Amino acid sequence: MDIEALHAFVAVAETRSFSRAAEKLYLTQPAVSKRIAGLETALGTRLFDRIGRQVRLTGAGQELLPRAHALLLDVADMERRIRNLSGTVAGTLVMGTSHHIGLHRLPPVLQAYSRKYPGVQLDIRFMDSEVACAAVGKGDLELGIVTLPRQAPPELHLQPLWDDPLGIVVGRGHPLAKAGQPPGVDTLLAHTAVLPAPSTFTRGILEDALGPRREALRVGMSTNYLETLKMLAATGLGWTLLPRSMLDADLVLLDVEGLPLHRTLGIATHGRHTLSNAARAMIVACEEVANPT
Repeated sequence: MDIEALHAFVAVAETRSFSRAAEKLYLTQPAVSKRIAGLETALGTRLFDRIGRQVRLTGAGQELLPRAHALLLDVADMERRIRNLSGTVAGTLVMGTSHHIGLHRLPPVLQAYSRKYPGVQLDIRFMDSEVACAAVGKGDLELGIVTLPRQAPPELHLQPLWDDPLGIVVGRGHPLAKAGQPPGVDTLLAHTAVLPAPSTFTRGILEDALGPRREALRVGMSTNYLETLKMLAATGLGWTLLPRSMLDADLVLLDVEGLPLHRTLGIATHGRHTLSNAARAMIVACEEVANPT
């Protein structure tokens, strides 16, 4: 079976579009169509129904998709194993990270890594930690440097690197900053918050700490960019949850009693896949920066 045709099939299935699949694979649309047609001929069945601009998997396509994913992951794993035999740290390393980690944790790692391994081409994709973990699980990324989930999905291996204490913060002009004493949880929840989306690991840490009182959250605005949340809080638009490392003169840290908040940053890899030499070297580089001797 043609591996490149399987790549085209998976891309069309995931994007539901021949044109978007072509963009993803850096091919022309006719080239993608030709690969799909060849795969359908080889299998003797139609894999997609094309109704107007709609592209949908047929029953045969739905049956093939998980098997195609598994086969492509096995092929990629085999290729990494063979390349690793040379001991060379080279090639392309596809990794994901959040904007916050990319800004605040990775610069010294990348500086040291690129100096030591000039033969590696880094393909760094910035995304939410939750999306990066899912992409590692699917095999789209070799590793993610992310906020670690509270519970590890069975397919992922999680390696903690950095403790990242969190804090409830407000702008200096906010009523809670002028109260003169730390607020209780109920007082805090009486005020509007600006927070990450409910689907994020960081928001989940807050909601777990609140327990049943999470239902009382009053969220005025939501964004997953911590720098934006910092700006919104500093301008007085609500309290928020930020890493304590982001505190500055524009913010006031509120010591809310009974609300322990903490997250861990680290590396997510697929537990059953072979890591390339480049990925292993990146993990070592992160460890050296996170735990200097």
